[in-house]
Amino acid sequence: MRPVLAALAIVMALGACRAEGPDPTLQAHLSDSRVAREAFGYQSTASSASVGPVGGYAVGCQAGAMALPETGPTWQAMRLSRNRNWAQPETLAFVQDLSRYAATLPGWEGLYIGDMSQPRGGPMLSGHASHQSGLDMDIWMLPPNRLDLTRSEREAISSRDMQRAGGAYVNSSWTPQHAALVQRAAQDPRTARIFIFGGAKVELCRTATGDRSWLNKVRPWAGHNTHFHVRLNCPAGARYCEDQVPPPPGDGCAEAEEFVANILNPPPPRPRDPNAPPPRGPLRVNELPAQCSLVLAAP
Repeated sequence: MRPVLAALAIVMALGACRAEGPDPTLQAHLSDSRVAREAFGYQSTASSASVGPVGGYAVGCQAGAMALPETGPTWQAMRLSRNRNWAQPETLAFVQDLSRYAATLPGWEGLYIGDMSQPRGGPMLSGHASHQSGLDMDIWMLPPNRLDLTRSEREAISSRDMQRAGGAYVNSSWTPQHAALVQRAAQDPRTARIFIFGGAKVELCRTATGDRSWLNKVRPWAGHNTHFHVRLNCPAGARYCEDQVPPPPGDGCAEAEEFVANILNPPPPRPRDPNAPPPRGPLRVNELPAQCSLVLAAP
């Protein structure tokens, strides 16, 4: 179902359309053709609307977000100038729990936390296609040896690249501590998926022992060689939140091997389909769930 029709169906199901005429709130949403990344990207504060996480991870928004404190006992939020250290309370709790575990690993004082979401979620001015509903977070691969970085240091420092051969293999920076951290995150019942470069998934498949069921949540994805991306399930009671379809059954290791094989020996590019629709423009506010208009309008 297209986003606009989905938004209309949701609002109608909630009884928002009055028998005597069209609902003005819905009409205002459907007529809001602003570019969504601009409408959300310049918001500097959270929304007081009561809808929580809304929509999917890549077509959604959030209300009731909280900012991850810039520095905690076992974490630091990075790149503060981006103002992307906002998320749902469940996400902040997850970060703090995982960072406490990280601080028990040899050589790790805790975690450096990369992008989470914007204050009201939604599409970003640059970068991620997801991170829109306050349930995604990037965990840097760089083991922190200090947690008193200044704001300027957090802008200048970079994470560590863990890949070799274009992501087909891990390099010498990969350690058992990295593997333990990813495993811990994947075993958490709040976690829906973890995205990491293909070589890391294959390495995890090679070294995992005992119960391997957690590997199902770890999915190979290009561009995740300096951080791994944790995506949480919709919190209980989040009525407007849309979970992603669960991964296919199994540990996903055969798929990861195929992913890596395509890095080493790329298949020929597919010919362009002459009947394919032209590339669409940027996402508009009226293509997001209708509740996202409330998120934007609320103080």
